[in-house]
Amino acid sequence: MDIVGEAIASMRAGAPTAARCSLRAPWGMRFSRIGGAGFHVLLQGSALLLPPNEREPIRLNVGDVVFVSHGRSHALVDDPASPQFAMPETGDDDLLIPQGDGEMTSMLCGSYYLDDLRPHPLIAALPEVIHLPAQIGGEPRVQSIVALLGSEMDERAPGSSAAVPALLDLLLLYIVRTWYRRQAEQGRGGWAAALRDPAISTALGLIQNSPAAPWTVAGLAAEAGLSRATFAQRFTDLVGSPPLTYLTWWRMTQAGRMLARDDQPLSAIARQVGYQSEFAFSKAFKREFAVSPTAYRRRQGDGARVVTA
Repeated sequence: MDIVGEAIASMRAGAPTAARCSLRAPWGMRFSRIGGAGFHVLLQGSALLLPPNEREPIRLNVGDVVFVSHGRSHALVDDPASPQFAMPETGDDDLLIPQGDGEMTSMLCGSYYLDDLRPHPLIAALPEVIHLPAQIGGEPRVQSIVALLGSEMDERAPGSSAAVPALLDLLLLYIVRTWYRRQAEQGRGGWAAALRDPAISTALGLIQNSPAAPWTVAGLAAEAGLSRATFAQRFTDLVGSPPLTYLTWWRMTQAGRMLARDDQPLSAIARQVGYQSEFAFSKAFKREFAVSPTAYRRRQGDGARVVTA
């Protein structure tokens, strides 16, 4: 089980989008808060990212990737003094952004639509802004994806409508993977350590791959090759919740996805997430979501945001 990939899939609420824009200084773009995450890739020139919470600006150069993980409002400018044009929430190929006649900057800007009402803890633990510079410690695979994205957005060759979303998904995966790998190399704990810990990553994979199995702490500990007490403490320290609490959270997350995307009977969904009794499943689901499975499904069908993979 790919823990990072499944964490992203569990939050997906739509296909990623991206647009290429080329602007001459002075220029500025203000992005409002979104339900998901935003990203920017510098293809030509340079820019400043004005992060959320009025933190210090981040200088972006060619090949840099910046990821605003929790969809907070932020801005891109050529200079802090430049006026900021408020960007609409939906992409518009014909959008005219005010600009000057100075140096050219070209970039890709886009969004990942993720369910931020029930975020996977691995994604929730990401910092507000992840900056992957191209020049210092650049990631070859990330740079390869950036180059391919630039080419596809430029050429618009046959198949680009399928290639671009696939490349954007791959970019997101590598951003998250790279961040946690670097954190682990620096000796950080939490999810960075959990992903590198053979015992804990084994248990996470078993839970995510087989949520219907009758897991116990002792059973997971045996599969992980640790004593029950050692496993329970290490899992809680790194993941942020006890093993069975995480198991229940994952089961209910999977159940919510199934309720939103198809019309399976509740009894069938209950069995797929480890409940032999529809009553026990409904009780657990209502405790987690504050509504019954039937009401949740009806709410999704009435037009609320649907979480799909």
